[in-house]
Amino acid sequence: MAIMKSDVVTSSEEYARNRGAYTERVADLRRRRAAAAIGGPERARKLHKERDQLLPRERIAALIDPGSPFLEFCQLAGEGLYDGVPPGGSIITGVGMISDRPCMIIANEPTVKGGTYYGITCKKHVRAQRFAWQHRLPCVTLVQSGGANLPDQPNIFPDDGQFGSIFYNQVRMSAEGIPQIAVVHGPSTAGGAYIPALCDETVIIRNQGAMFLGGPQLVYAATREEVGMEALGGGEMHSRVSGVTDHLAENDAHAIAITREIVANLGEIPRQSWTVAPVRQPLFDPAEIYGLISSEPRVPTNNRDILARLVDGSEFHEFKPLYGDTLITGFARIMGFEIGILCNNGVLFSESALKATHFIDLCCKRDIPLLFMADVTGFMVGREAEEGGITKNGAKMITAMASANVPKYTLIMGNAYGAGYLAMCGRAFRPNAMMMWPNARSAIMGPDQAATTLAMVRDEVHKREGTSWADGEREAYMAPTRRTFEDFANAYNFARNTWCDMVIDPLETRSVMALLLDLAGRIPHQHTDFGVLRM
Repeated sequence: MAIMKSDVVTSSEEYARNRGAYTERVADLRRRRAAAAIGGPERARKLHKERDQLLPRERIAALIDPGSPFLEFCQLAGEGLYDGVPPGGSIITGVGMISDRPCMIIANEPTVKGGTYYGITCKKHVRAQRFAWQHRLPCVTLVQSGGANLPDQPNIFPDDGQFGSIFYNQVRMSAEGIPQIAVVHGPSTAGGAYIPALCDETVIIRNQGAMFLGGPQLVYAATREEVGMEALGGGEMHSRVSGVTDHLAENDAHAIAITREIVANLGEIPRQSWTVAPVRQPLFDPAEIYGLISSEPRVPTNNRDILARLVDGSEFHEFKPLYGDTLITGFARIMGFEIGILCNNGVLFSESALKATHFIDLCCKRDIPLLFMADVTGFMVGREAEEGGITKNGAKMITAMASANVPKYTLIMGNAYGAGYLAMCGRAFRPNAMMMWPNARSAIMGPDQAATTLAMVRDEVHKREGTSWADGEREAYMAPTRRTFEDFANAYNFARNTWCDMVIDPLETRSVMALLLDLAGRIPHQHTDFGVLRM
């Protein structure tokens, strides 16, 4: 493969300014992650420890293989959405190795509102299940939940993708032979009880775990029966009498040891089907990416310089380098894994879209996963573009991307607006995983374009009514729209709404992609049939 070139001047004032600004962005990301990792308030955490229980992250650390990574999903979900609820949405989800087998781990956070489910909790849980389903990962759920948070009922109860979908996904995955395992660490009510009841194997802890459709208070209110928690749904009762649970543990550590044994006896571990080459570091320092991304969002980045700092050996076999050059396409390796890359380097023209369509077809034929590196304001517009077929050619690209049955990953590393965001495998097209860098922004259109568009609509109203703007009124009218779109486009707004799987430091990109590709290489190859490509 050809070695990429990069002539970045790291001694320039602009580079130093950019690097300083981006270093602060990364520090902000770390602060947000740290806040999410704490869990609930100190009082709740202290009470939890006084009961001799491990905190949720301690449970996960004990469950996964020593020294192995934990790839967390949607860590910042719900940030700022609910009063008194820290980032994370009262649940922790991610992939970790248990007894040498990759598993999806879903852990309730009982120190946050008793581990109850908000709307965002349901979205995060369902997203974790869908990733597990797509990659045929066993689901291990660490249960300690009060069930639904009742005031948030509209976002929890009635619709697809909410609490009921958690049960549906469990049943369907189990039917396909994807193991479902639960550990009942504490009281689990209503929906919190159905989750372990619907699992293939369930562990419960004596005098600590409990599960029931209605707790002692509800039972008394409904039937006037007085019954304690242990008699109603404790570990002894469910393990000896009802048979709902399969293993009775003495404490958290014992329950985790049993769970590791269960996973160790799930049969053959899926093998890696792709040839993984020896890992080589890029020839250009990835840390230099901080200085390549302008501190001013309107200033474009030369994304060839970014690529040279992400791929193994800075080697890239470019496809159609002289055609449609606002989209870079080609083959490379990341941490030894072969991957087909589509990377924006300007607005999408007809030629760019046709090139993408051809390249995606090649990758599907060769069973090569795709990485969409999005930094695009959209497709070209205007009379000349329309006469040149931009709509039908853009549709070809979208059809090829949506049809492709190879693993697909989306990294938003700059701006991703409008149809450009969608064509670069936006969330609606179900990439295996979607990541954003801290500087990333995405919306239907840019803040200035949105404000100008709405002002032009108002211009027409003035023209029709024979009125006009007062001095400064037009700018005052545009300012709120601009602010709204700026807030919406922020990477952390996407993260809090689970519209992306994670916000990552650019320096984490290679290691995160390696973990994701290792999982994808263990699932069966799927044939691709393309939708109709309009000629």
